[in-house]
Amino acid sequence: RLRSTFPYQETPDQMQALHDITQDLAKTEPMDRILCGDVGFGKTEIALRTMVHAAHNGYQAALLTPTTILAHQHYQNFQDRIKDLPVRAEILSRLQSKKEQQRILKELREGTVDLVIGTHRLLSRDVEFAPPPGGLGLLVIDDEQRFGVKQKEKFKEMRASLDVLSLSATPIPRTLYMALSSLKKISMIQTPPEGRLPVKTIIAKRKDSLIKEAIEKELARKGQIYYLHNRIGTIEQAKNFIGKLVSKASVAIAHGRMRERQLIKVIDDFRAKKFDILLATTIIENGLDLPNVGTMIVEDATKLGLSQAYQIRGRVGRSNIQSCAYFLYGGRLGEKAKLRLRTLKEAEELGSGWRIALRDLEIRGAGNILGKEQAGTVNSVGLNLYCQMLSESVERLKTARPTP
Repeated sequence: RLRSTFPYQETPDQMQALHDITQDLAKTEPMDRILCGDVGFGKTEIALRTMVHAAHNGYQAALLTPTTILAHQHYQNFQDRIKDLPVRAEILSRLQSKKEQQRILKELREGTVDLVIGTHRLLSRDVEFAPPPGGLGLLVIDDEQRFGVKQKEKFKEMRASLDVLSLSATPIPRTLYMALSSLKKISMIQTPPEGRLPVKTIIAKRKDSLIKEAIEKELARKGQIYYLHNRIGTIEQAKNFIGKLVSKASVAIAHGRMRERQLIKVIDDFRAKKFDILLATTIIENGLDLPNVGTMIVEDATKLGLSQAYQIRGRVGRSNIQSCAYFLYGGRLGEKAKLRLRTLKEAEELGSGWRIALRDLEIRGAGNILGKEQAGTVNSVGLNLYCQMLSESVERLKTARPTP
């Protein structure tokens, strides 16, 4: 029944990922799989079906998201999809009142809530799930690169046999490296949705005339614009600058220090096309799926990491119109910044997240498997040889006979 309410045709990659996950869930050892696919390629659909599968098998499932905006969007989507199923979902974030939170926590403990979607609030000490034989059986981590090692491990402390599914367009070096070394299983979604076009990427020195032209071009085709200014202290000045540059454009602000409800209202108003430009910090990196936004302007692109820039670019190009992303810089470019922006430009085609992650692994290093560092350099033997040695050791351990 869930499949019949999916408004798109499943891609072969999605079907293969579902098959892999179903096989993992049937095994006795807990699942630890990463689902890698570009923004808008259908990772959330796989997550939803996996969570409903867990609920049908008598377990609770949790979806951990990095922002309230993303949690809110997932909750709305899930409610719409499961309304005819005997499955109950709740959202747990700072958006709920204390009274609402207490009710949800109580129902989680009693087992009357099947699916819970939440932010870091899910990691709080007062969050408990139903006792066995039910209880928490599946954890889905959305945008896993936004969480630290300790946060990801916290749920495993609750239940040793927890199945974990991590979603990412650009896995952090440590996670990617573990997948390449056979320590994690990986599923790839590389087939773009039908009609999707690559985002045209422009990397240029910051000029008022270029910004003005980009905004006016988008307004002329009745589209909307994201303008990324990542300094809260000067965001009002940036609004005045845009107002003077293109007086006919209406601008609203979104940043992380706003009250949650106010932030959600701004996003909902932007979705309803009540204004033309959303001037925001990197808070828009996750959770916005607005097909009418056709242009992205990033004011100081050198301050962004490679994976972050790729995630941000994924906020546009969500429909079958040609979208543009302008990554602007001020002074001279440093070597690493130049390398990051060049990689971003080269990875214009759809489904480049995996390539971006591999390049990020080369630039930043691999991090530790057992430590908390998520990036860093394998100094002694070099990455390729180390991955090969590790992979061989893992395979040897898998095939080794148990000692009597």
